[in-house]
Order: sequence, then C-alpha cells, then structure tokens
Amino acid sequence: NGIQNWTGWQKYRTYLIICLFSFLATANTSKFILATSLLEEEFDKSPMVVGYLTCFNILALGVGNLFWVPLMRLIGKRPIILLALPVFVAANVWSSKTHSFNQLLASSVLSGFASTAAEATVGAVVTDLFFVHERGAKLMIFHFGLSCGTFLGPLISAFTIEYSAWRVGCESFAIAAGALWILAALFFRETTYHNRDVYAPVSSYGSRTTFAGKLSLVKGYDDHRNLLRVFCDYIYMITYPSVMWTSVMVATCSGWNTIVQLKSYRSFSESPYNHDTLFLGLFSISGFIGSILAIPIGGKLIDILSNRFTTSHQGTREPEYRLYAFIIPAIIGPMGSLLFGFTIAEKRPWIQPAVGYAMQGFGLTAISNIVVTYVVDTYVEHAAEALTAVFVLRGVVGAVVVLYGDNWLRTAGEKQGFGQMVGVQYFLCLWAIAFLLWGKKIRAFTAWYGPMNRMEHS
Repeated sequence: NGIQNWTGWQKYRTYLIICLFSFLATANTSKFILATSLLEEEFDKSPMVVGYLTCFNILALGVGNLFWVPLMRLIGKRPIILLALPVFVAANVWSSKTHSFNQLLASSVLSGFASTAAEATVGAVVTDLFFVHERGAKLMIFHFGLSCGTFLGPLISAFTIEYSAWRVGCESFAIAAGALWILAALFFRETTYHNRDVYAPVSSYGSRTTFAGKLSLVKGYDDHRNLLRVFCDYIYMITYPSVMWTSVMVATCSGWNTIVQLKSYRSFSESPYNHDTLFLGLFSISGFIGSILAIPIGGKLIDILSNRFTTSHQGTREPEYRLYAFIIPAIIGPMGSLLFGFTIAEKRPWIQPAVGYAMQGFGLTAISNIVVTYVVDTYVEHAAEALTAVFVLRGVVGAVVVLYGDNWLRTAGEKQGFGQMVGVQYFLCLWAIAFLLWGKKIRAFTAWYGPMNRMEHS
C-alpha cells in the first residue's frame, strides 16, 4: 500500500486534481476585475470599494494557508480537498445570487479562503509522490496551472461578461468545482503514509487496500500531531533565509504581474485604444503564451541541471544546483515588465506591450517554479510549512497592489514606477548568487533552531 508501489496513473490523477483546483483558485481571483464598471453601477460603489472584492479574495487565498496546512497535517490531504471544494461551490453560488454588496464581499472572501486548500497541500503531495530528480518538472505542472488561472481567468471573465452576465461567471466556477469534487471523491487518494518498521513480518502489513478502502477519510489522520508546534514552525520557517527570499521573490513577481494586468485593463479601455471588454480578456493570452514557453526552462531544465551536477559531484545532490537555470527568467521577466510599462506609457500599438506581457508571464512562471522547487528540496519534510510563508506573503502583497498599485503609478509616473519595479526585481534576483555560493552554509545555520533542529535530534 506504500506510495512507491502506486502506478504512474494513480500518482498523476491525484496530483492533477490539485493542479486543476489551483487553476480554479487563481482564475477565481479575477472574476470581478473586468466587471468593475458593472458592479459600480449595480451596487452604487466607488472603484476603490469594488476593488475590495478582488483585494480580500487574494488576501484570503494567501492567509488561508495558516488554517489549512495545520488541518492537513492533522487529518490528511484527501479530507481537506473534499471539504474545501464544496465550500468553494457554496461561496460562488452565494456570489451569483446575492444582491447585497456586503454579502458579495463576504462570499468573495469565503471563495478565496476555500481555494487555499489546493496550495496548502501541493508541497506535501509533491514530496510524497515524486522523487527528488523529477520534482522540478512536476512542480511546473502546478505552477502552470496557477499561470493558466492568472492569464486565462480574465479571458473567461471577459467572454462571460460580453455574452452573458458577471453572475454567470460565478455559477460557472461553482459548476466546475462541483464536477472536480466528484473526480476528487473517486480518484484523489490520500498520500500520507505512516511508515512501518521495515523489519516487521510481512503479515503485519495487511492485505492490499481495496477501492473502498482508498476512499477512506481517516487514512491520513495523525493523532500525534501537535497543532501548536505546526504554528510555531511557521514562525521559524519564515526566518530561514532561503524561505524568506523565495517568499519575497514570488510575492514580488506575482504582485508586479497584478499591476501589469490592472494597468492593461485601464489603459486599453481608454483613449487612444478604446477597446471593449473582450479585447481586455484576449490581451491576457500574451501572458499565457509566455507561461507556456517557461515550461521547459523552469521545469525540466532545472531537473536536468540538478541531475548532471549531482553526477559530476560523485552523487552528492545539493538544492542549489537548480538555481543555475534562474539566470534566464531573471533577465527576461523584469525586462518584460519594463517593456510593457514604457510602451503603454507612450501609447504604442498593443502588440508591443503584449510582447512585454509575454516576457513578464515567462518570468513569473519560471522564476516561481525554480525558487519554490529550491525551497522544497531544501526543506523536504517541512515543504508545506515553507510554502505557507511563500503563499501568505504573496497574498498580502497582491492585496496591497490591487488597492494601491494604480495610485502608486500615477504618483510616481508610469515610466518611473515601472522602472522602480524592475529595479526591485533585479535586486532580489541577485540574491540567487548568495545562495549559489553559500547555500550549504546557510542550510547548516538553520539546523541550529526551529523544525530543522528538531529533525537533527530526532
């Protein structure tokens, strides 16, 4: 019954359900952005107040990890997914039916909170299912799912608004999540496996689990798990340098992408462009193209480099080997943001900012996967706790950007604002050099305290 005996199909169907949930989660964050003017008119609210719908959804998508990860450690991954999806369905049904702005805001927060379950489980599931030499490519599937939601979500929203109504978009998310729940109930297997004594007789392991046994909701329950210790691990993990750097790096890339998205919506709907809602959704395809191009660079390449460096170092594997591929998206991604900002400020033809957005989408997807894979390799046993810090900070930065990003660009000036963004990104990217040179010493330092110290003495 051990995971090492699962077939490839059994592993992939479990993992792909999480990735599909992640796609719905990120697409869900953008469902109100293109409907801003409609919501302003219907609820008689200012653009700032309507922005709360997206702001607090993104915030809940990040902060919710603080709830779902400890619960996952206690009861397992399967119950988490089967609990969160119905909540997501209910929240979107609530959004589609309510005529109160306060209720719409509450339902938006609830859907963001439920969405977090996918991100909360992914780190632990990947380390459970896949070997170290293939994790880069496997985590890229998850990050591509996030990128699909980020870039295709606005497209889905645009078509819904153009040909139907914003409420239909909420209903569509509810239907999709309901269908995914059925798949999860039938095919999502618990990946938590409590190791047995390898010297125990074979008879003590019992017979192979039946299909009905695989549907159990208690297989991942751990009655020895201390929830207070899990919360304390959060605090310790964020102080680990590699986790801190990864968190800030992912939060910045994601936040800058949000600024680019919001700026494109506002600019292309005004003179001299005057494009309709459908064009605003179609423009996001350029970012999606960039994310597709990032798949081999940010996924398979980091596995190839890691494996080759391991071979050349007599089988000694170090997490830092994956960072050599970081230089490619670290150059292209920020330059894409700069190209977008300068061309949109000068009102150039839409194809020019579209190229910049594609470069930015490439950087977002590749950088996120490389640094997340690095931190998962560094702290395998505590991958979920480490990624909690990453996703919480990403949610906080994203919420702030939705509320104040446009005002910042107006105050600083578009070219100056985007120049500052790129400067911050390049500064953070340069820290990869420090981890390449001294990563092993940094990891040795973190073994002196927190969960890594506890592992050293267990």
